[in-house]
Amino acid sequence: MSWLDGLQVWQLALAIFSLRIVDVSMGTLRTICVVQGRTLVSVCLGFCEVLVWITVMNQVIHKASGSPLLLMAYAGGFATGNAVGIALERWLALGAVMVRVVSTHHGEELADMFRDRTARVFSFDGRDSHDPMTLIYVVMRRREVKPLIALARRIDPDLFYSVESLRESSALVGSPLSQPAGLRKQVESGMTGRTVVDQVL
Repeated sequence: MSWLDGLQVWQLALAIFSLRIVDVSMGTLRTICVVQGRTLVSVCLGFCEVLVWITVMNQVIHKASGSPLLLMAYAGGFATGNAVGIALERWLALGAVMVRVVSTHHGEELADMFRDRTARVFSFDGRDSHDPMTLIYVVMRRREVKPLIALARRIDPDLFYSVESLRESSALVGSPLSQPAGLRKQVESGMTGRTVVDQVL
């Protein structure tokens, strides 16, 4: 690229460092999207990633022998790009997860709290080696994990939880369905079509 050819060595090193961060970050996100089955996003990220990588490699191959600084910039950008990619992925919080919560004394309260805020909650009674307990499975978006676990800890500070990535499920993960109201509520409660029309009129 002509704009890179005219840069001084320190400027070129900074450009290589920055571009390497960009392409490695995209590579990290692409790998995660591949694992989650996001085909279109993976294709777009892969195209951009390779385009940036070729641009950087062209400069490194032709000029690195005369300046070790470019090699250091290349390696530093690669290392930093991994950290940036992971941070971006955590910030975006793509995908859904299965959260398992175990509570000894507040199982019903926790289950009700989760049901008020998420669409898929399953609770079971069980025992550990000494006491009865409640096991709760909650399917939610990754971005919802931290705030919901914080709420759960207010109810039971001693709860145990684990989080597992959910690649595929038989139903969409989303917010709880709103309660039927108005005409929809009357229809779903078993009223006849004529009665509903009469009340509307």
